[in-house]
Amino acid sequence: MTVKHILDEKGREVVTVSPSMGTADAVRFLADNKIGAVVVTGVGGKIAGILSERDIVRAVASRGAEALSAPISDIMTSKVTTCGEHHTVNQVMELMTNGRFRHLPVETDGKLIGIISIGDVVRRRIEDVEREAEEIKAYIAS
Repeated sequence: MTVKHILDEKGREVVTVSPSMGTADAVRFLADNKIGAVVVTGVGGKIAGILSERDIVRAVASRGAEALSAPISDIMTSKVTTCGEHHTVNQVMELMTNGRFRHLPVETDGKLIGIISIGDVVRRRIEDVEREAEEIKAYIAS
């Protein structure tokens, strides 16, 4: 199973924000959209970073309330790992586990085409395991 299958099922809509957005505004944006991370795009829609709840918590822990008045470019993760549609579920699970992050932007030819979460990946992996188990049971029964 590949990232393409996940995106075909869940959709390819990605909300993005500008690096100049204030952190307090970004907190409201995440809450309003019921998401845990947002891709930050710069000139030409290129990925400039990703802002997660974890980034915000770390900034508030180190700077206090003043972190909320800073632009998100000050606290976002700027070194973003991405994947392509051809990556398998196992490959992205490994990327996410090794990188210790829960959201992975998907790119094709440098263009942002989707985002997947660890929840998307785990859900798909569970479906695959259940399907394989049913196929084995059917094979044994026949």
